[in-house]
Amino acid sequence: MTSHLIIPGELAPDFELEDVNGTLFRLSSFRGNKPVVLAFLRGFM
Repeated sequence: MTSHLIIPGELAPDFELEDVNGTLFRLSSFRGNKPVVLAFLRGFM
């Protein structure tokens, strides 16, 4: 597996995840609307 660090100003790769209610969303659906902050919490569930 290769590691790719995202540098400031670089677009994050698009991905799709479920929210806590099970609704799917894509990161790209937010592009151009508002800033997005991603937080990946280890051991959340």
